[in-house]
Amino acid sequence: MGLQQDRAATGGATSAPTAPGTATIAPMMPTPDRLFRGYLFDLDGTVYLGDALLPSAGATIARLRAEGSRTVFLSNNPTHTRAFYAEKLTRLGIPTPIDDILVSTQVLVDLLLARVPGARLFVIGEEPLAAELRAAGFRLVERAIETDVVVASFDRTFAYWKLQVAFDAVRAGARFFATNGDRYCPVPGGGEPDAAAVIAAIEACTGTTCEAIAGKPSPHMVGAALRLVGLPAVECLMTGDRLETDVRMGLEAGMSAALVLTGATPASALEASPVRPTYVLRQLEELLPAGDGDHGGAR
Repeated sequence: MGLQQDRAATGGATSAPTAPGTATIAPMMPTPDRLFRGYLFDLDGTVYLGDALLPSAGATIARLRAEGSRTVFLSNNPTHTRAFYAEKLTRLGIPTPIDDILVSTQVLVDLLLARVPGARLFVIGEEPLAAELRAAGFRLVERAIETDVVVASFDRTFAYWKLQVAFDAVRAGARFFATNGDRYCPVPGGGEPDAAAVIAAIEACTGTTCEAIAGKPSPHMVGAALRLVGLPAVECLMTGDRLETDVRMGLEAGMSAALVLTGATPASALEASPVRPTYVLRQLEELLPAGDGDHGGAR
C-alpha cells in the first residue's frame, strides 16, 4: 500500500491464516534460553484464537508471572475495549487487570488529543471506537463540510457513502488518521478485511497519505507499550504472530522479538521477509527456557 513508517500500515503477512500447530520451523531458528523481565503479547492469533486459548498459552503466561516477569497485552483490534480484553483473558484462565491492556484505540485517542484537540471527527469505524472518541470529548460528525479529521478503522459497515464523505473532507483539507494498518483480522477458519483496506481506499481516491496510524508497529504504540510495561526495551520480549507488526515493532524499539506460528504467519513466510525475528516459536511454551534462566536485559 506504500504506507510510511509513522503510519505503521504494514499489516502482517500477506498469506492466509494457517491452522495452529501445522507449521514447521527451520532448524537454525532459536528459542529463548533465558527469561526476560518484561513480556509484551499480541492477543489474536498469539494468546487465543476466537474464544479459545491457543495451546500452552495459559500455562506459559502463568509460569512467566510466577518467575516475576511483567506481562502486558497489546491489540490493534479497535472493535473492543480494554475492559473487554481484560474480561476475556480472565474468563479464559489468564487473570488480567484492565491496566495491563493496551489497544490501538487508546493510543489513537491520546494521539488526537495531542495533535488536534477539539477536532470534529468523521469516523469510519465501529461503535466501540466511536464511543471511546466521544468519551474523550471529540464531536463526531457525518458531513464533509463539518469534518476536521477523518479517522479510518476496521469497519464491517463500510459503504460507498462513507468513502464519499471521507473523499470530500480530505480534499477540502481535513487531516487523516487511522487506528491500525492490518490488512486482515484473523478469525477461526479465515480472516476479515481490516483497516488497511479502508486506508487504501481513501488514499487511492484522494491522493493523500494517511498522516499517522496509532497501532503496531508505530512509534506511538511503542511508546505507550513501554510506558505500560515500565521497563527498558532491552529487558523486554515482544511476542506475536505477525512479522510486519508485532515482530517489526519489537525489533525497531530495541526489544527481542518472537514470532509464534499459531496465527497469521506460516513458517514459509520467514525466508522471503526482510523482518528477522530473534526467536521463532511453534507454541508459546517455547518462551520458557529449557532450564532455569536468569532474567534478561542489561546486567
